[in-house]
Amino acid sequence: MAMRQERRTLPPLDAAALERMALRYVERFATTRGKLADYLHRKIRERGWDGDAADPQALAQRMADLGYVDDRLYAESKAAALTRRGLGARRVTMALRHAHIGEADTEDLAPQIHEQAEAAALTFARRKRIGPFGPPNDDRAVRDKQLAAMLRAGHAMDLSRRIVAARDESEFGEIG
Repeated sequence: MAMRQERRTLPPLDAAALERMALRYVERFATTRGKLADYLHRKIRERGWDGDAADPQALAQRMADLGYVDDRLYAESKAAALTRRGLGARRVTMALRHAHIGEADTEDLAPQIHEQAEAAALTFARRKRIGPFGPPNDDRAVRDKQLAAMLRAGHAMDLSRRIVAARDESEFGEIG
């Protein structure tokens, strides 16, 4: 019968270990200052702290100053990726807020996100076989479920209704 090994407890973090941890994190993941600071706070909470008071916010800002973290670039790439997947403006904005992207950067990206709203909605509808991309369906319950899926994906009500009610994708031109 195999003996269970006890889990080795890790020593508390110090300033040098926290910086190494931050460097390793930004090396592996695209991130924002806020997400990096949250990660560092969590690690301090899990392992404890040894030394002068820790300041994960300042370390995250230093990583940004060094160019390892760029909130604006992260926001642009995240918004583009979510839009390509077919998510609407509300979901993209929520994802940016969740990633701790500043209000100014989110507002700067809003016109670009809204410009691609119809293409994103059509991508989502095509992927989920909604409206003209699915089998013809006159059942109100099915259309209501399709409309609800479009709304959960963050698309505007009027655009979602147009897509669900459409019989042919040619109604939307060459977009998507």
